[in-house]
Amino acid sequence: MSLEKDIDSLVKSIDLELYDISLVGDGEDTIYRISIVSGEIENGKRKGVSLDKCAELSHLISPLLDVTPPVSGDYRLEVGSPGIERKLTSLKQFALSVGEKVALNLREKDKEKIKGKLIKVEESKIFLDVDGKEIFLDFGEIAKAKTYFEW
Repeated sequence: MSLEKDIDSLVKSIDLELYDISLVGDGEDTIYRISIVSGEIENGKRKGVSLDKCAELSHLISPLLDVTPPVSGDYRLEVGSPGIERKLTSLKQFALSVGEKVALNLREKDKEKIKGKLIKVEESKIFLDVDGKEIFLDFGEIAKAKTYFEW
């Protein structure tokens, strides 16, 4: 089994969903960042993730990384939420963001920008509510995407 699959199993064991794993350089430090979201939906949106859940997951993952280090050399483990405004780079991330507002830049059509509420994801299709009208796009048409929050 791969390290990511092992981590995903630990994440699911405490009712969370794995959003992303990344390796980030911060000056001379290397950070192994695990981003998670709640597995619970409330009022059409995912619930937040508590600091206690992040700490619990960190304690579960640390022994695994002691046996199977993600990188050679020193690194720092960071477990947390990807944030209220975040990039969407995979179909899985779109699926985990259903119910949220998203801003998309398209590859074609003069790099058109679209904002709307993410309704659902089916196979490679992304469905949005844009000003009360349902539209869908193929994942391949999207150049950049992110969730956003209106303050």
